[in-house]
Amino acid sequence: MINDFRRSYAIIGAGAIGAFYGACLQRAGFDVHFLLNRDFDHVCQHGLIIESPDGDFALPSVKAYNEASQMPPCDVVIVALKTTSNHLLPQILPQVLKDNGVVLVLQNGWGMEEEIAEIVGSDRVMGGVCFTLNYKLGAGHIRHLDYGLITLADYVTGYRAAGVSIRMSQIAADFALAGVMIQLHEDLFLARWQKLICNIPVNGLSVVLNSTNQEMFDDAHVRTSIEQLMQEIVIAAKAYGRYIPELFVQKRIKQSAAMKDYETSMKIDFNQGRSLEVEAIFGNPLRTAWQAGVQMPQVSMLYRQLKFFDAHYCLSEEGSQRRHRRFTAV
Repeated sequence: MINDFRRSYAIIGAGAIGAFYGACLQRAGFDVHFLLNRDFDHVCQHGLIIESPDGDFALPSVKAYNEASQMPPCDVVIVALKTTSNHLLPQILPQVLKDNGVVLVLQNGWGMEEEIAEIVGSDRVMGGVCFTLNYKLGAGHIRHLDYGLITLADYVTGYRAAGVSIRMSQIAADFALAGVMIQLHEDLFLARWQKLICNIPVNGLSVVLNSTNQEMFDDAHVRTSIEQLMQEIVIAAKAYGRYIPELFVQKRIKQSAAMKDYETSMKIDFNQGRSLEVEAIFGNPLRTAWQAGVQMPQVSMLYRQLKFFDAHYCLSEEGSQRRHRRFTAV
């Protein structure tokens, strides 16, 4: 149990999500430690810059590290890596997590908490579902465009509903002090599948169709495809006793259609030749649905298309040339 005191935070993955929330916590007076890779030298020299409609700010000095072994153990370890780097966590987490600490997973997708519980124990994991529009403009430079809400829930083995714990309320209070909106949720399974409602169709189709959010929602045919994908997710969640009302689905569609035009995180990863989070966002939910006897044919097709893109367009010079030809072809 985490006592009621000024908690220390470790940020594992200081990109658009991790750097933003970590910077907010540091600005509020919390002891925050950032594990960085490519941006380490720049951030050590120049700190972090956050652009936000809630107010721009800069942190000229942050506690930055490029080796987990150099970091002090912290009360709360925020995992904000891309899930494609989660294979690094068995080496990182034991070094940076206090004996009575907790890991807060701020990643897109499904099943990450279960994997992390195998490293640190199932009673030391929480999930955070982020509803925010953030971009990384450059090394140590983050632009927050809109929203910022985190839905916080405890992980219990098998993703059983866990209620609201004291530690959830304590960590929520820290984020609230940092100016971050927090919603406490009793059921991490439901919270994550509610996020998949948009994550799966919008992220996936943005890559396959080479389109922005607004382009997709403005097109009647694509919008129909989005709604059909959403309905498959609703059916799969229902097989596990989680009900996502039609009113919730329509609200998400309306919110997404009204957002400022943007490129999804998966589209940005694709554009920059990074490996796509196909398994966490598509493969894991598909396999979970299949275990309940639910087929998701359209999600399955999107998953296999993205596996093709990931294999043939990312992570190689040849893939870079293919992406260039795809974007410039007439």
